[in-house]
Amino acid sequence: MENIQMLLKQGAIGKPCEPIVKVGDKVKKGTLIATPTGLGANVHSSVYGVVEEITDDRIIIKPDDEQPEKFVKIKKGTNLEMIAEAGVIGQGGAGFPTAIKLNANLDKGYVLVNAAECEPGLEHNIRQIIGDPEGLVRGLKYLMEIAGADKGIIAIKKKNRTAIEALDAILKDEPSVERHLLPDIYPMGEERAVVRECLGIELEPDKLPSAANAVVVNSETVYSCLEAIENQKPLIDKNITVRGRIAGGNEAHVFENVPVGTSVASLIERAGGIEGEYGEIIFGGSFTGRAGTLDEPITKTTGAILVTVPFLDLHGAKTGLLVCACGGNLERMQDLLSKYNGTETKVCYCKQAQEQKNGTRKCERPGNCPGQVQNNLDFKKAGCEYVIMGNCSDCSNTVMASGPKMGLKVIHMTDHAMRAVGHALYRTLRVSKQADQDLNVVDNVEND
Repeated sequence: MENIQMLLKQGAIGKPCEPIVKVGDKVKKGTLIATPTGLGANVHSSVYGVVEEITDDRIIIKPDDEQPEKFVKIKKGTNLEMIAEAGVIGQGGAGFPTAIKLNANLDKGYVLVNAAECEPGLEHNIRQIIGDPEGLVRGLKYLMEIAGADKGIIAIKKKNRTAIEALDAILKDEPSVERHLLPDIYPMGEERAVVRECLGIELEPDKLPSAANAVVVNSETVYSCLEAIENQKPLIDKNITVRGRIAGGNEAHVFENVPVGTSVASLIERAGGIEGEYGEIIFGGSFTGRAGTLDEPITKTTGAILVTVPFLDLHGAKTGLLVCACGGNLERMQDLLSKYNGTETKVCYCKQAQEQKNGTRKCERPGNCPGQVQNNLDFKKAGCEYVIMGNCSDCSNTVMASGPKMGLKVIHMTDHAMRAVGHALYRTLRVSKQADQDLNVVDNVEND
């Protein structure tokens, strides 16, 4: 068994934890090995083994040959205390400590479960719900009690009919919990979009769901809270979707209860190995993920591993970058441009990508976007031949309304991943003819 690498910072939020073990220490599955120095969450060993090395950013553990199922239980306390002790963080985003989020003292408010699994091609959240819908509802009720909410809402895309039917069979006897159906567009999983869709409240970009008397929690995080409360289990494993240029096929390969710290390479091998040449390996979703390497470990927040097709070669063509708050930031877009072998000629931001005090950008109204005619005009004036956009479904739709008419060749930042997983490219929205009027994304423009 390969070495396990436990990063001291498991999410994007907070500071690295402080190791409380030393080289040579024997650890068990569930042994506390690092504690927060500020905003953060406990880190526990995900395996039985020996601490082999401690660096500035990780604890490396050599696993034992035998790995019993039994784990070291966290100490008992209040439900909120056990969630904190278990090191639970948001498993669908930046990894904010869940116990801090739940300590909300809502006034007859809402706990909203984000079950959108919004990034295209991912399936591990929905499969978990199909496998244990009762656990999701039971976990949600614990979180409602902790947060002071009298209502729970499970937000799920209407395309996930099997999961919806499984939930509905339980919710008919749960007057305090309901489900809300979301359209199949990106980014319906953004927490302010969840608040808007479920509660009809439009939050400003700098506002948290608490401003709407609500807390938003990812569905997988709800299950981790349930494990902490009922089984005293620390967050030591993760469900992962592996997909793309995989010899075992490009369908979703879902692995459950993968030890945190497992290498990406070993998971790809479990899925069948990489098939032929590939473009890059994306950690997380194709919109908000990042490029990674085979030897990197998964963390508590790693949602997926996507192996993409090779990049098109733009042969140095003048290219504009259209940066959206719902997709990759400028650094990520420039990284993609270099891999496409284009020449950066003009950078524009979506009109709703509002810059925040910390330098990041947030969408003013995620999923409901204005036209992009002016940006396309600016690209054209700058002499761009190509545009690489990182927009949401609706933004992409508005780019396509004018860009091709101006002679601009449009590439979406997710194209190489969507081709690998067999998903339609993000171009133009259309309303389907189905009775439920789902929104689908269709590829109606070739970019190569």
